[in-house]
Amino acid sequence: MQRDATKYRLAEALRQCMRTSSIDDITVRQIVERCGLTRQTFYRNFIDKYDLVNWYFDKLLHQSFEQMGSGRTILEGLERKFEYIQEERIFFTSAFRSDDHNSLKEHDFELILQFYTDLIQKKTHQSPDENAQFLLEMYCRGSIYMTVKWVLSGMPQPPAWLACQLVRALPAPLAALFSQLSLLSSEGQV
Repeated sequence: MQRDATKYRLAEALRQCMRTSSIDDITVRQIVERCGLTRQTFYRNFIDKYDLVNWYFDKLLHQSFEQMGSGRTILEGLERKFEYIQEERIFFTSAFRSDDHNSLKEHDFELILQFYTDLIQKKTHQSPDENAQFLLEMYCRGSIYMTVKWVLSGMPQPPAWLACQLVRALPAPLAALFSQLSLLSSEGQV
């Protein structure tokens, strides 16, 4: 519990730094000075600042993924995810601007791809076939791209709009699979 408290202190310091600087311009020194911790404490908890961003992202979105896996629809889970992103606008706008190898874009892709893969495996008791896996990867890349575009353009549409668009963009075979697994609305449409 103490370790999480330290991580949250570092995350809050990072959020404060992001109000005036992009993630690429923020240093670990700035983060630890802002929260009164040492660089050694930072590196005991995180590999680098991008690891901190990704940890904080995981914490913010954990609940939306839990809801998607506990009987709620993909649409509802995505809406919740985008509401969190909107609430943390400053954090996500700065974090999504980075193209570092350990960036939030790549982390979000890996996280959502693994989530969908695990969800299919949990519901069907088998891994997605090669075709479904290909479509999942393609869909998740496009989904992340559109999420980043929405965030960096100032989030002009409400979260429900983006969630609806992403569900509508599901490739037909994935939409059919998700409908069969009761992950879409009762009619299989939004």
